[in-house]
Amino acid sequence: VGSLRFLAQAGLPVDSLAEAAQRLEEAGQTVVAVAAGDEPVGLLAVADQVREGSRAAVAALRRAGIRRTVMLTGDNPVTAQAIARQVGVDEFRAQLLPEEKVAAVQDLVRQYGRVAMVGDGINDAPALAAATVGIAMGGAGNDAVLETADIVLMADDLQQLPFAMALSRAAARVIRQNVAFSLGLKALAVAAAFAGWLTLWLAILADMGASVLVTLNGMRLLRYRGEAP
Repeated sequence: VGSLRFLAQAGLPVDSLAEAAQRLEEAGQTVVAVAAGDEPVGLLAVADQVREGSRAAVAALRRAGIRRTVMLTGDNPVTAQAIARQVGVDEFRAQLLPEEKVAAVQDLVRQYGRVAMVGDGINDAPALAAATVGIAMGGAGNDAVLETADIVLMADDLQQLPFAMALSRAAARVIRQNVAFSLGLKALAVAAAFAGWLTLWLAILADMGASVLVTLNGMRLLRYRGEAP
């Protein structure tokens, strides 16, 4: 069972199925060929259903500053084009095998520098590893994918992508705030020590106070719901 190209690469005769496969693909369906032994016996046609909220998620990512969205798929170009149009992605690359997805991600990294790859299956694991940031959807259900991904979104919901991006930016802001606050307090303590104003207890208070305040500031992220912390 596989694509016509897969069967052809395996040396099976697929000419008898090519015309029927083309008609099905032109109707926007993905064609899977079935072979028994050394002979192809028929075709299965399936149609992908676009994930609910996909178009809204792509639009939200664009508003968040993502320059270009690209869909990598093993589907035929006709089906891929129809889905890309529905979702609103900027570009699609179709009929990709897992190793070709890796090459596509590497090409995008060369073009844009930083690339986030979102995948939800075992076949996406190599491409996730090739991306700057690999994001697995819905827990992915496979240990290899979970180990490869940098981020795992347990909800099988593409609209969690903009939230994850906003949360990461909020975390970066909090880190910068904490670093600036800690260094500023240390600088004040050093200045006070040179002036002779810093006692042992004040030094302890400054050190412990900085740790407590930095921790409390970081804990605000636990209540993060999308607003700037």
